[in-house]
Amino acid sequence: MKNVKLRIGGVPEHFNLPIHLAYEQNQFQKRGVEIEWTTFKGGTGQMTKALRNDEVDLCIVLTEGIISDIINGNPSKIISNYVTTPLTWGVHTGVKNPIETYNEIFDKKYAISRLGSGSHLMAIVDANSKSQQINTDQFKIIKNLEGALTSLTNLDSDVFYWEKYTTKPYVDAGILKRLGEYVTPWSCFVVAATDKILEEQPNNVIRLLRTIHDSCDLFMQDENAIKMVSDRYKQKMNDVERWYHSTEWAIHGWVSDKMVKSIVYHLKLAGIVGEEQIIPELIWKR
Repeated sequence: MKNVKLRIGGVPEHFNLPIHLAYEQNQFQKRGVEIEWTTFKGGTGQMTKALRNDEVDLCIVLTEGIISDIINGNPSKIISNYVTTPLTWGVHTGVKNPIETYNEIFDKKYAISRLGSGSHLMAIVDANSKSQQINTDQFKIIKNLEGALTSLTNLDSDVFYWEKYTTKPYVDAGILKRLGEYVTPWSCFVVAATDKILEEQPNNVIRLLRTIHDSCDLFMQDENAIKMVSDRYKQKMNDVERWYHSTEWAIHGWVSDKMVKSIVYHLKLAGIVGEEQIIPELIWKR
């Protein structure tokens, strides 16, 4: 029987290494599933667009980003947790920018990868949690991390939210200044799939999920994991060590209804989701 191909995407970051290892070790094929991986440097906003356009079947995506986009019409569902611990966002500016402290940022220009991306949503949620408001005209779309580095260096924008350990090499190199951190009060990454693929190939999606969960389980037990991440992603061993020991991956598909409810609450509070907006089914019920 010919293996079925599922198209899956994610960011080019260390969180996704368990999936790459499963692919390299033919673990998907052993379960009768072929995968085609696409790297999305533009993050969640780029991936939600790809799901909408049927360019991918599944994505490893920020939890708040996919929830917001499903509410706004993306024909997809969350099918599993992926990283169950929160994400630590670094709040950055360019090294030549006169901003020195976290409380100076809220009236400045924000670099965001795309509207609806994590860098966009988290800036609003964080500001809101500090009784501050960011206006639409404060956002400048820069597409990805490379775009942000250029924009912040040229002082075209002032503030940029991105995963703390991914940007740390640029902080260490004196390209970025980290002004502070924001920790999401929920699990940071989930696996999302289009309604179309869930309808057409539910059993293959389950096989793919089981493979991912098994690989995550092995990765968390692997004594060489820290060195592997350091080598592959060119990060310092002590940074990877701190990241690895503060990160946990899902080894089953359960998604907390309460977590989803809390995220919807925060998105409404920040004005990202309308107070009266109808909330569709967000989680795939097997």
